[in-house]
Amino acid sequence: MSFFTALEADQHPDIKISRALDLTLYSTMRLIAKGDLIEIASVEGLIHFQKTCMQHNQNFRVLGWGANQPLPEVATIPYLKLNFPFDRTYLEEIRNEYYLPASVSLANLTKAASQLCLGGWEGFTGVPASLGGAIVMNAGTGLGEIGSVVKEVFIIDKTGTKKVHQVTKDSFVYRNQNFLEDGDVIYAATLIVKGVDQEMPQKIKEYLAYRNKTQPMKAWTCGCMFKNYTGANACRAGESIDILGMKGMRYKNLRISPIHANFLENLGGANLEEVKEFTTLISDKLFEKFGVRFELELKI
Repeated sequence: MSFFTALEADQHPDIKISRALDLTLYSTMRLIAKGDLIEIASVEGLIHFQKTCMQHNQNFRVLGWGANQPLPEVATIPYLKLNFPFDRTYLEEIRNEYYLPASVSLANLTKAASQLCLGGWEGFTGVPASLGGAIVMNAGTGLGEIGSVVKEVFIIDKTGTKKVHQVTKDSFVYRNQNFLEDGDVIYAATLIVKGVDQEMPQKIKEYLAYRNKTQPMKAWTCGCMFKNYTGANACRAGESIDILGMKGMRYKNLRISPIHANFLENLGGANLEEVKEFTTLISDKLFEKFGVRFELELKI
């Protein structure tokens, strides 16, 4: 019995299966994409899914908001998407810490931070992602990184076993984390609040205005293409691409943003192969000029 046959035969009430689904709208870059999607609405459903995957040696890829995931035109393995129920009224009261499902959006958390003046939560302002995806990437902005307010991360591993990671100073690094293993899926996390900051609404308002002015927030992008280079002779990817005179450059259905050179815009009809080709071209040009190989921030 195949993986999908087994999963469909079980008819778990919290698992929804969609085969050969058009996934173009399932990433912020809107690349042409199609694949199998498995949506799960409970921890019990996720445990069942993980055990079924292990029994059938089935790989999968977690799909949050697709904010840093340019999807392939035809996926060879299924996508997993968590859609856990969440009562937003939970975010209407000030607490010292919040236990939140991985599928909650950062936009909802930013709104709560502004309304309740939650200190430390400004770091993910304007990041289009789910909480789980943001933790995987240690998402952040010029105001900070989400890892600084994560206390615990709740995980279902590839065997279907629950795990809890207690965050330490070594848990997070720039745009990454050190605790997830192959097959792990984050299903929830506890975020702390660093006191009440009465300036939080103004901080968030000003930073959103800044992002809208300096980044292509209305374009179809996957956020920054490259991580900033942090080694010897540290330099910023966007500034380096700008120095090359590539800002605004087009390649097939893609364009380097004329607003911020570290953003790649889909002008309509682009696919993953075009993204690979263009990012490789840009990376090679950067290396020729600066002798630095910038690491992709996109998860290709």
